[in-house]
Amino acid sequence: MQSLWDDEFWLPPNVTWSDLEGTRNGINFRKISDLWYPLFGAGVILVLRFVIEQKLARPIGIGMGMKANTRRPPRPNPILEKVYEKTSKPEGRQVDALAKQTDLSTREVELWFRKRWLASKPSTLDKFCESFWRSVYYTALYAYSWIILWDKSWFWDITNCWHLYPLHPMTTDVWWYYMVELAFYWSLLCSQFFDAKRSDFYAMFTHHVATILLLSLSLICNLFRVGTLVLWVHDCADVFLETAKAFKYAKYPKTSDVFFYFFAISWIATRLGYFPTWILYSITVEAPQFIQYYGAYNVFSGLLSILLILNLFWAYHIFKMAYLGFMAPDGRVGKDSRSDSEDESDSPSHT
Repeated sequence: MQSLWDDEFWLPPNVTWSDLEGTRNGINFRKISDLWYPLFGAGVILVLRFVIEQKLARPIGIGMGMKANTRRPPRPNPILEKVYEKTSKPEGRQVDALAKQTDLSTREVELWFRKRWLASKPSTLDKFCESFWRSVYYTALYAYSWIILWDKSWFWDITNCWHLYPLHPMTTDVWWYYMVELAFYWSLLCSQFFDAKRSDFYAMFTHHVATILLLSLSLICNLFRVGTLVLWVHDCADVFLETAKAFKYAKYPKTSDVFFYFFAISWIATRLGYFPTWILYSITVEAPQFIQYYGAYNVFSGLLSILLILNLFWAYHIFKMAYLGFMAPDGRVGKDSRSDSEDESDSPSHT
C-alpha cells in the first residue's frame, strides 16, 4: 500500500505527503480522511432526493395529470425472474425451454415477461420526478459554484492553479463544494442501477467513476483549484438538460425545446469550448511552466481525456437530435442520448 502512494509518483519533486499534512507556513491542508464524508453524504443526498421527489415533484406531476405505474407484476417465478435479469424478451427456443422448466405454455411464458416488463417500466410521473430533482440540484449547486468561485484568483486567471503549487490553502466554501459534488456523484453511481434505464448506461457509469477518481485524487494531491473549474464547466449544461426533460414529461414541448437548445449551446460553449481550450490547454501547456513533471500528471491527464471523449460522444448525438428537430415539420426536438431509453410504447426491448 505504501508503494501505491509513493511520493515521487503522486507529488512534484521535493514534496512529500508529510508536507501536505496539518498546518504548514500558515496553510491548513485537508486530510485524506475527508474522503469518507462524501460516502455518508451520498446517503443524505439519496434521502433528500426521496423527499423532494415524493413530497414536491410527485404532487406537482399528479396535479398536471401524470399517472403512476399501477400495473401489478406477474406471479413470482424464480426461474423466469432469473432469466428476466438478463433479457426482458426471450425468444424462440429459449421460450420453449422455459415453458418446459416451469410447466407453463409458451404463451403464458411470453405473457409473464410482458407483465413483468410493464410493471417495472418507469412511468412518465417517475421520470418527471427524477428530472425535477436533478434540475433542482444542478441549479442550486451551479449557483453556489458561481458564488464561491467569483472571488477566487484561479477562476479569472487559470495559471493560479499552478502558481506556488502544491502550497494552496483550501477554504471552507471550496471544501464544502468538493464534498457535496463528490457525494452527489457517489449517489449517482448507486442510483444508476435503479433509476430509469438509459441508452448510454455504460458511458454514464464510466463518466461517474472517472469523475469520482478525478475529484478524489485532485483533493489528495491538492489539485483542487483546477478541479473546481472542471466541475464548474461540466455542471452548466446539465441544468438545462434536466429542466428540458422535466418540461417534456409535463407535456410542455415548446418550453422543453427552448431549454434543449439552451442545453446544446451551453454544451458547445463549456464542454467543447472552455474545457479543451481553457482547462486542458492550461494543463498541457501552461502547467509545465510552473511545476515539474511527476507521474500523477499522466493519471489526471488521462481522466480528463476520458471526460473529453465522453463529451464528444454525447455531442454527436446532441447535434444529431438538434438537426433532426430543425428539419422536422413541427420543429420538435427529439431526445438526446442521455435521455431515458424507455419510450412511450408498450413493447419491451432487448437488454
